[in-house]
Amino acid sequence: MKHWRIEQMDWDAFDASKVDPEIVPVIKAASVVERNGLDYAVYLGNVFVGDPDFRQAADNWAVEEVQHGDALGKWAMLADPSWDYMKAFDRYRSTYHIEQDVDASVRGSRTGELIARCMVETGTSSFYTALADATDEPVLKAICKQIAADEYRHFKLFYDHMHRYLKREKLSVWQRTRIALGRVTESEDDELASAYHTTNEPLDMPYDHKRCIAAYMARAMGCYQPKHINRVTSMIFKTIGFTPHSRVQNWVAKGMYHIIQAKARRFKRQIAAA
Repeated sequence: MKHWRIEQMDWDAFDASKVDPEIVPVIKAASVVERNGLDYAVYLGNVFVGDPDFRQAADNWAVEEVQHGDALGKWAMLADPSWDYMKAFDRYRSTYHIEQDVDASVRGSRTGELIARCMVETGTSSFYTALADATDEPVLKAICKQIAADEYRHFKLFYDHMHRYLKREKLSVWQRTRIALGRVTESEDDELASAYHTTNEPLDMPYDHKRCIAAYMARAMGCYQPKHINRVTSMIFKTIGFTPHSRVQNWVAKGMYHIIQAKARRFKRQIAAA
């Protein structure tokens, strides 16, 4: 069940004078990735055959993901009236595909799959919180706060099911760490780069992963503050079985924040050089 609806947002409060043009391309890309949740639900349904409770939860999750995309897409069309959200989504679907015809998780186990999903929700919850803090446009701020709350609930959903499967599959802390960190490093794969390309670049421009991921990440990473990275690392620690809100976690958070800032600067240099 949805916890909010698009029509409940105060769209009349949109203030074009407070739109940051650097954020608009990020919102466009995020909108099509979110709307693609139905494909992920099909994949999860195939992985979790025989678990009707989780499959129903995954279907409900996907409905909320689609709503996220539709809300972001509607906002982006207000910010850029020349842009067509559904055409951009169709273009994205034609270039980026999720492997759905599977009978097991690509993570090696159902527990591994749920760890990976926890990592995704960790990233999106913190990302939309960071976006809400970074924008002064009131409608986008409200949308991002709603999405961030949904994504945190989604994290809890996958986390609870992960522990249910962990009792059966007995993955060690280090196995969980490997899966979690592996999923985190996939944030620079083709999913986001393709989304940036198909939502922001001309039809006749060839896709270049390096250019597109730099353009997306330079903008997205610039939204993060130390408090957002602290939240990310706390959720990662909780997922893999380490103690969150600890001295070690705080140290890791500070290190990760400096790494993200350095990568953002590197991506900006790539954009400038291009």
